[in-house]
Amino acid sequence: MEFPQQPQQQRPAGDGKITYPLGVKEITDKISNDEVVKRLKLVVKTYMDMDQDSEEEKQQYLALALHLASEFFLRNPNKDVRLLVACCLADIFRIYAPEAPYTSHDKLKEIFLFITRQLKGLEDTKSPQFNRYFYLLENLAWVKSYNICFELEDCNEIFIQLFKTLFSVINNSHNQKVQMHMLDLMSSIIMEGDGVTQELLDTILINLIPAHKNLNKQAYDLARTLLKRTVQTIETCIASFFNQVLVMGKSSVSDLSEHVFDLIQELFAIDPLLLVSVMPQLEFKLKSNDGEERLAVVKLLAKLFGAKDSELATQNRPLWQCFLGRFNDIHVPVRLECVKFASHCLMNHPDLAKDLTEFLKVRSHDPEEAIRHDVIVTIINAGKKDLNLVNDQLLGFVRERMLDKRWRVRKEAMMGLAQLFKKYCLHHEAGKESALKISWIKDKLLHIYYQNSIDDKLLVEKIFAQYMVPHSLETEEKMKCLYYLYACLDTNAVKALNEMWKCQNMLRGLVRELLDLHKLPTSEANTSAMFGKLMTIAKNLPDPGKAQDFMKKFNQVLGEDEKLRLQLEQLISPTCSCKQAEQCVREITRKLTFPKQPTNPFLEMVKFLLERIAPVHIDSEAISALVKLLNKSIEGTADDEDEGVTPDTAIRAGLELLKVLSFTHPTAFHSAETYESLLQCLKMEDDKVAEAAIQIFRNTGQKIETELPQIRSTLIPILHQKAKRGTPHQAKQAVHCIHAIFHNKEVQLAQIFEPLSRSLNADVPEQLITPLVSLGHISMLAPDQFASPMKSIVANFIVKDLLMNDRSVGNKNGRLWTADDEVSPEVLAKVQAIKLLVRWLLGMKNNQSKSANSTLRLPSAMLVSEGDLTEQKKISKSDMSRLRLAAGSAILKLAQEPCYHDIITPEQFQLCGLVINDECYQVRQIYAQKLHVALVKLLLPLEYMAVFALCAKDPVKERRAHARQCLLKNISVRREYIKQNPMAHEKLLSLLPEYVVPYMIHLLAHDPDLTKPQDLEQLRDVKECLWFMLEVLMTKNENNSHSFLRKMVENIKQTKDAQCPDDPKANEKLYIVCDVALFVIANKSTSCHLDSPKDPVLPSKFYTPPDKEFVNDKEYLSAEAKIVLQTGKIQQPPKQTGVLGAVNKPLTVTARRPYIKTFTSETGSNASTNSQPSSPATNKSRDVSSEVGARENEENPVITKAVSVKKEEAAQPSGRKRAAPASDGTENSVSSNPSAGSQPPLNKPRRGRPPKNSAGAATQEKEAGATTGAGAGRGRKRAAPSQDPSSTASTDALSDKTPKQQKEAEPKRAAPQRQIDLQR
Repeated sequence: MEFPQQPQQQRPAGDGKITYPLGVKEITDKISNDEVVKRLKLVVKTYMDMDQDSEEEKQQYLALALHLASEFFLRNPNKDVRLLVACCLADIFRIYAPEAPYTSHDKLKEIFLFITRQLKGLEDTKSPQFNRYFYLLENLAWVKSYNICFELEDCNEIFIQLFKTLFSVINNSHNQKVQMHMLDLMSSIIMEGDGVTQELLDTILINLIPAHKNLNKQAYDLARTLLKRTVQTIETCIASFFNQVLVMGKSSVSDLSEHVFDLIQELFAIDPLLLVSVMPQLEFKLKSNDGEERLAVVKLLAKLFGAKDSELATQNRPLWQCFLGRFNDIHVPVRLECVKFASHCLMNHPDLAKDLTEFLKVRSHDPEEAIRHDVIVTIINAGKKDLNLVNDQLLGFVRERMLDKRWRVRKEAMMGLAQLFKKYCLHHEAGKESALKISWIKDKLLHIYYQNSIDDKLLVEKIFAQYMVPHSLETEEKMKCLYYLYACLDTNAVKALNEMWKCQNMLRGLVRELLDLHKLPTSEANTSAMFGKLMTIAKNLPDPGKAQDFMKKFNQVLGEDEKLRLQLEQLISPTCSCKQAEQCVREITRKLTFPKQPTNPFLEMVKFLLERIAPVHIDSEAISALVKLLNKSIEGTADDEDEGVTPDTAIRAGLELLKVLSFTHPTAFHSAETYESLLQCLKMEDDKVAEAAIQIFRNTGQKIETELPQIRSTLIPILHQKAKRGTPHQAKQAVHCIHAIFHNKEVQLAQIFEPLSRSLNADVPEQLITPLVSLGHISMLAPDQFASPMKSIVANFIVKDLLMNDRSVGNKNGRLWTADDEVSPEVLAKVQAIKLLVRWLLGMKNNQSKSANSTLRLPSAMLVSEGDLTEQKKISKSDMSRLRLAAGSAILKLAQEPCYHDIITPEQFQLCGLVINDECYQVRQIYAQKLHVALVKLLLPLEYMAVFALCAKDPVKERRAHARQCLLKNISVRREYIKQNPMAHEKLLSLLPEYVVPYMIHLLAHDPDLTKPQDLEQLRDVKECLWFMLEVLMTKNENNSHSFLRKMVENIKQTKDAQCPDDPKANEKLYIVCDVALFVIANKSTSCHLDSPKDPVLPSKFYTPPDKEFVNDKEYLSAEAKIVLQTGKIQQPPKQTGVLGAVNKPLTVTARRPYIKTFTSETGSNASTNSQPSSPATNKSRDVSSEVGARENEENPVITKAVSVKKEEAAQPSGRKRAAPASDGTENSVSSNPSAGSQPPLNKPRRGRPPKNSAGAATQEKEAGATTGAGAGRGRKRAAPSQDPSSTASTDALSDKTPKQQKEAEPKRAAPQRQIDLQR
């Protein structure tokens, strides 16, 4: 529509009179409003009926059109008049288009503002006039009347008013047509104008910000649709707005500047094309120096990238990569926001998981606890939605966090994985493939039970009861779940689960004992006993400090409330069912709830206790269900394969499960049906199954004889058969079972003992092992009846016929250890014979007949002879290792009985201790474990803890680390025992860990390696052993313990060695070890010189009483020795060496003894078992690969052609290089050469470790220091590398002779002295 050219208002033809439509009288201000309305309606109808082609009518009513735009109508107070006039004006613009009848710009502006004001009437759809308002809107939209305003200078004011009006009146009562006309009207203004001003843009965008959006949802929808429709036109204006605010920082350009990020989010959701030019500006903002600004941008982009259908990450890779960089932002809230975003991103955009994985990995190790926590939440939430959204790596991050240092993070990780396990493994919500993907969760969750924190243990118990085997399930379903879970667990998880039940059972026992104490009359002793029980219970609850107070309060309540006691008694009763347990817990909780409090920490603590002691899984019904499942597996009718286990695995695991439960819930097994099923298991071919079944009978069958005679009559012959001809383990269990459940046990055992004792035949060792096991256990369980007959068996058969004879020649398999099934039957029989001797003595528990003295000499002699008691060279190295282990274990076992410990001589103790330095790795490993277990149970005397000091010389890092952990555990156990038991203070000499030092010093003084007390290398070895123990003891200076240790060592220097008090050399060794100990203590502690509060007591078995006339103030360490002990370096004088010697010269490093790496070419160098051991400094850094090679423990490694070794390779310090290749020279290798057979026989070296080489040892061997991973007497052999390919043969010959030369050079007093020791 165009404006007329003439500047004056157009006049009608004629006299200027206004022509009204037919029937319409003149409209003036003289008539009433009603009359005006009446006449206007006719005018409106006239204009409605007119169209643009009615030229005559247009001319006729032109004056009327001009009149309707007069002040009288435009400012009329009557809204009906104004509405009708607006309708007329709208039609006038339609009829007269494209030339409007109004030529004045001011008049046009006034008219359009007037029309805009009338549009407010659209708000009320129920108004009688709404149709006229709608007609007005429709007319304006259809004709695009507002486009006339483009020529006006201040048209923006009109458009802003129009947009504001339309956005304000739109509401949910409007139909689609109203919205469409509004859109047409506004979009035509935007699309046909020269541009959108900022003010007009604000009127649209303001409807998108959250505050307005929530107030008027329809206005928001209208703005969205308008922007979608006009995207091409308005995008430039939007880009200009954001550019000024984001880049130029001109926040004054708009009132919406503070809402830019909200607007960007909304605009992106409407159409990403609206922000094509804005996104690069966000990349700029992501790199802002202002942390809060980066946070705002990250929050925004997180929503944009994470939106469900967003393709921003693929369309704008630079922005995506820049955003990912914020995962490593220095500002914690930014990193936190990124991690939270990852959850939505994983769920909405699985394709981006790969990009996120690496960044989440880094954040899973973030120093901020909250971020690590949210990484877990992110991954778990995505996994719960769909397991395919999280890859194995992401789940691996959660698994790692189960060991986080913060409890909140650990808890979130464990609970999250438990929820995934329940959803996908237990309920199979996503099929078998998903269940298989996370099958590791069950094992890893149970592994957490190995952690020291009680919170971790309690959470594992809770997870097991709620997620792994939900206690809310019906009994059959619950037991099926447990049955197959147990079958699928790995070994460590099974041990953890067993330990969990054991701990819960132990806690039930403590509560039972506490309740028993309540039944006794009040006394001081009773109160003290109660306090002890409460303290132990509190240690098994979270926050032991608070738990102690709450348990005291709970105990007080128990004393006052008899009904509560009865409820608790029922809960821990062996006959309590799972349903009864839940009822009891509810009742006890209800009684303790009053008075009600928002938070009741006392009640929470009691709940923890009740959860641990309540039998929510196992009762008689549950055991019956388990047995039925086991029967189905035996019959082949179970769903074993569907559950992912083979029938054999299910049967074996089921029996093992029942065996464990028979310890903790023995009463639940007492039914004929259960025992009938177990009898079927006894008849199965699987040895393990039968063994477990016997053990279950042993644990649960106390009432079989009186209540189930039919079971008894069937069981007895089976047990007899197993004791006579079953496997050794079955025989042991069968004998113990008979002893445990039958009243006439003497008769039953005699029926086994007599035929077995008569049928012993050493010529058939295969048939000897089981009888020896049975006889040993019978003599231990019934010593009064069988000790005497056993004496003749021991003297005539066990010792003379079996142990002192080698009937067969051992297999020279070239190894120091072989698998159990490769050990010769004769050696297995000898091992069992040694065990029989021990069991026989343990049964008697006295030394009246002096049998123990003579019996103890046998394992001692076995150790001296290195396992070859007859010294006929028939037995193989691997079999000798087995016998040494059996002999050392025998002494350990006997030492656990006070009557036998007293008669074990210091020499025998030293022999026993040296087994921990055996040349065979497996002997050291198994022996150390036996030693640790006996010590940690406080069964062995304190002196045996000193043996761990020798582990400093072990060449394998893992063995040293294990020994250190054993020491830490033993020391903590002893300290805790002293704290918890007031009576223990009377036995401090046998309990206080510091009292191990005198035993350690004595043991090291008699170490066969200490041949030259002033030798610097040997002194350094002594220091390493001392510090191995002292480091753990001196971690804390409790009760001024450092000065106590110093005083103790000083006191030792004022005594003499009780083992050989008149031997000046022996005493000198003792004093030198003391001086090294004092040097170490003084160097490691600043408070050791204070006065000791107590005077230490020394063991009279090892030290003479102090002589008042004897004052030993001599210093035995030279200045040079002190420097060596301080620095670990030994200054070597320069040697004249040839070219090859220079090439192979090792480099030294601080506190590390150098050695030359052994290469394949060096295996021909057959180092003797008596070659010089490495120092512990070198051993500490030795790689474990030397222990576990493919040809471990080789006796005769293949000799290969030697090649010269490069200087750089040979000179590497030992701390950072691997030992010899495992296939050539491994840790337990023993080198030999046929030519050595021509050498004359020599005296046997002392078992455990030969003395260090004398000064005359071969130079080659000294310099080489190369290791095959095995040492003489303890698995640290050194092999001399070949110097030249042409000299291979001569080198081999020299190597073969070296052990002989060493032994000849060694003083020959050691072996005879040992023989004397044994005969004392």
